[in-house]
Amino acid sequence: MLEDLWRDAALPAGALERITLRGGEPAVPSSFALGSALQAALGAAALAATVVGALRGGPAQRVDLDLLDAVRESAGRFRLDGRAPDLWDKISGLYRCADDDAGAASWVRIHANFAHHRDGVLELLGLPVGPATERSAVLAALVPWQAEAFESAAAARGWVVAAVRSPQQWQQHPQAAAVAAAPLLQVDRDGDAVPLPWPPAGHDARPLAGLRVLDLTRILAGPVAGRTLAAWGAEVMLVNAPHLPNIEAIADTSRGKLSVLLDLRTRVDRDTLRALVRGCDVFLQGYRPGALQALGFGPDELQRLRPGIVSLSLSAYGTSGPWAARRGFDSLVQSATGINVDEAAAFGSGTPRALPLPALDYGAGYLLSFGALVALLRQRQLGGSWRVQVSLAGVGHWLQGLGRVAGGPAAAVPSFDGAFEETDTGFGRLRAVRHAVRLSHANCGWRRPAMPPGSHAPVWPDPGAAA
Repeated sequence: MLEDLWRDAALPAGALERITLRGGEPAVPSSFALGSALQAALGAAALAATVVGALRGGPAQRVDLDLLDAVRESAGRFRLDGRAPDLWDKISGLYRCADDDAGAASWVRIHANFAHHRDGVLELLGLPVGPATERSAVLAALVPWQAEAFESAAAARGWVVAAVRSPQQWQQHPQAAAVAAAPLLQVDRDGDAVPLPWPPAGHDARPLAGLRVLDLTRILAGPVAGRTLAAWGAEVMLVNAPHLPNIEAIADTSRGKLSVLLDLRTRVDRDTLRALVRGCDVFLQGYRPGALQALGFGPDELQRLRPGIVSLSLSAYGTSGPWAARRGFDSLVQSATGINVDEAAAFGSGTPRALPLPALDYGAGYLLSFGALVALLRQRQLGGSWRVQVSLAGVGHWLQGLGRVAGGPAAAVPSFDGAFEETDTGFGRLRAVRHAVRLSHANCGWRRPAMPPGSHAPVWPDPGAAA
């Protein structure tokens, strides 16, 4: 899998001799090759980071990555002050709906972790908005709805809901064709620019030391991409908005990052972001299509501010097809694309079954970090500005094409003994999984503690300043 990613990115084949991948399937109780896919995506990104580091005058480092370590980092397990946060709203999850026209059971999955998403779904169902409404009320209100009808009604209002489809039903959907036609990792030249010099690494052996990344993402896949680049030395600045909510996973995914607040509805903060863009190497965003462009930060504007910039974009279902503008999350994409039905069949269950970890989010995050490095290498060689695009549905399509794991459903949940590190953060005492990648000449990981939005000034640190 890693060799395929490497070859498709046209990276130097000789570098593959410098990576060791340990372990094998089955890694987790799943019929899908989750461990191998996560190991391949994270390993490819780590190896690309060493190529960047070598071109900056550092050593050509070896990479060592154990499959179970990649799985542990991708499980999203953490505690704050000894408490395991409940990351799911009580009405998020799977619901049985009215049978479809063929008399078969239909199911829908609701994502309600943000209050406005929850209240939008409740209002659509004619239920009281707010946290007091129980799952039982939602279940009763969905009785007359067929799953795809409810999905369409919710999507028309901008809420995040997905009908559960079989793989065959998904393959007949026009969005499936659009996803299948797009590359897993799309890296395109998007404008002219001279090759940009990379900042000096100084005495830091981490391969990305000093490279600057603006991270305008909030929910798992994007934050994981930024966190991954930070583990290898990049200066990653997480940009939040004061009016937009976050989930508690921010305490885990913002490790290693500067954390600032900018309200892009104001001219002053838009000007501040423009100044930050002029000094960055990579711009990472996961806004819905058109949202940043409306604020003056579309691709053309980014290239004008910083010719040669690498722009990373994450979407739920890709950038073409009837669902290109549709919101989505890992759990919903699993449901819509047939993964939950395939997993249920492997376990002998009549109820759709989710994957045991958010593999689409983490896989997309690792692929975005890989794409950033591929594009930086192309920018150095060819000049130009570059755009990198990854979709959750594309990662799901890739995963479905990797084959199934014999004995996967009977696999044990891997042990996490010895996998955690503890740090004092702005959110409390954080116990979270340490970084999985081992490099031969650098200690990787997160040197800055996770901090709440607004903890840092929106100014790039001086080059060479200690992280």
